[in-house]
Amino acid sequence: MHDMAKDLLIELGTEELPPKALKTLSNAFSASIIEQLETAQLKGEGSESFAAPRRLALLLKAVPEEQGDQVIKRTGPAVQAAFDEDGNPTKAAEGFARSCGVSVDEVSRIQDGKVEKLYYEVQKPGLSLSALLPEIIEKALTALPIPKRMRWGDNDYQFVRPVQWLVTLHGDRVLPMEIMGQSASADTQGHRFHAPGPLRLTRADEYAAVLRERGKVEPSFDARRARIEEQVHAEAKALGGKAVIDPSLLDEVTALVEWPVAVAGHFEQRFLDVPQEALITTMEDNQKYFAVLDDNGQLMPHFITIANIESRNVKLLREGNERVIRPRFADAEFFWNQDRKHRLEDNNDALKKIVFQKKLGTVYDKPNASPSSHETLLSNWATTSIAPNGQGSCAKPISPRRWCWNSIPCRA
Repeated sequence: MHDMAKDLLIELGTEELPPKALKTLSNAFSASIIEQLETAQLKGEGSESFAAPRRLALLLKAVPEEQGDQVIKRTGPAVQAAFDEDGNPTKAAEGFARSCGVSVDEVSRIQDGKVEKLYYEVQKPGLSLSALLPEIIEKALTALPIPKRMRWGDNDYQFVRPVQWLVTLHGDRVLPMEIMGQSASADTQGHRFHAPGPLRLTRADEYAAVLRERGKVEPSFDARRARIEEQVHAEAKALGGKAVIDPSLLDEVTALVEWPVAVAGHFEQRFLDVPQEALITTMEDNQKYFAVLDDNGQLMPHFITIANIESRNVKLLREGNERVIRPRFADAEFFWNQDRKHRLEDNNDALKKIVFQKKLGTVYDKPNASPSSHETLLSNWATTSIAPNGQGSCAKPISPRRWCWNSIPCRA
């Protein structure tokens, strides 16, 4: 029997996880594992979560090898209801004993206030962490907030992405189990290109250090995020500007890379004639780039991208990103120039062809009509078309003067 507490590592290796869901998946996975271990009386002394594009992991400090012995106490029916006048056990007594897994003779009695009741107490030896952990992990994975799961191979396993490896280490010992077709081992995986192949872990607590030093993977989401932010600011400063860092974009980029490397790029000065909001939106939404502004808040002809590799040819990497952004900016430039050929007022005639409401005219009529000119129509519409429960007509018509003309009708 072992009662020594050791660090517990659980790592689920997968194909690339959806970047916008990575933080949510990691938080839910860790919270479920921690809660279940606490319920099972296997609570550790602290934890650290890890989340990267190809892994969800949790390191728990000082987790016991097995539960303590548990005392099970059960109170049954009143003695008066448990035995008949001749002292023979009733169905109530037999049912209570059967639920406890014993005979009626093995059940004792206890005073509960003024009522004497049947009572059973038994001491059960605690289960091992190794026996409990597979079900705990399975429950955590099943409960993850995944809107759409996928299958892979010729099995019925379902998860957000195919599972590729599993690590369950308690101290230096592998806890044997199989989850979604993967047998647990001490082998994690490093960077897909920098460190392909397995990386053997000798202890649970060396997980992060091994991935950073030998695997070219920063497993901590927060540490990776901070590194990206620092690199982006440094690159922007070197360009003489300030980076535009949207927190949601930073989170998404953090979830896309395992080993972030910032690379600055350039685009043609002529594109700055396009409103900078359009260019920044294109950079952030389509390319996951960070824009650079000067001291006056004006867009500079530069961007910063985050690579997932330490390239041996940074020039080629930079040129590739510059080549990708160019046609997107060219499209924005084209539509901007097309829009500038016409005044906004020139579009008014087109509004005459768009019906706002069958009885209220077109979109063109909407801003030009006076409230009084539509009072009768509105009154009739309110009386016959709109009811508090969405059915039939209103019992009490709403005054047209209490309706909002510029949107869906609403009460004042």
